[in-house]
Formats: sequence, C-alpha cells, structure tokens
Amino acid sequence: MKTTGMIRPIDKMGRVVIPKEIRKQLQVENDVDSFEIYMDGDKVILQKYQPTCIFCDSLADSKPFGKYMICKDCIEKICKLRDEE
Repeated sequence: MKTTGMIRPIDKMGRVVIPKEIRKQLQVENDVDSFEIYMDGDKVILQKYQPTCIFCDSLADSKPFGKYMICKDCIEKICKLRDEE
C-alpha cells in the first residue's frame, strides 16, 4: 500500500475529506461516484464503487435495469430462456 503522507481530521459528524489528488487519480466525480467502505482487520478500506451484475457479479459490459446492473452474458442467457418457452 502506498502512503501519501496526507493526514485528514474527522469532523464532528464523522466525515473525512478525501484529498483532491486522490480523487483525481481515481477519476472520482463529486456528487456522481460513490465509495464502498469495508474493514480488513483493523484497517478501513475505501474503494471506488463499481456496480456489478446482479446475477453473476461481473463488471464486464453491464447495463442498468431499473436500479440493478445486468451483464451482457446474463442478458443473453435470459433471452435464450425466453425464446425456449
């Protein structure tokens, strides 16, 4: 893990500002992108959120369907099932 040498305080609401340099490197847009937050032992991990296919958890070629994402392969499988009926 690369250290940045940047230290940010936690405000009264428990928020931490992610430095602009890091947001730029991750290509994060304010009010558009989100982060996943999870723990690994005693570490808090922030990871840029990328929605995955609701069926197979793939990131490849996913398209929105309502509030969910479905990948191209799963769409094809669903279409095959429909055609078999």
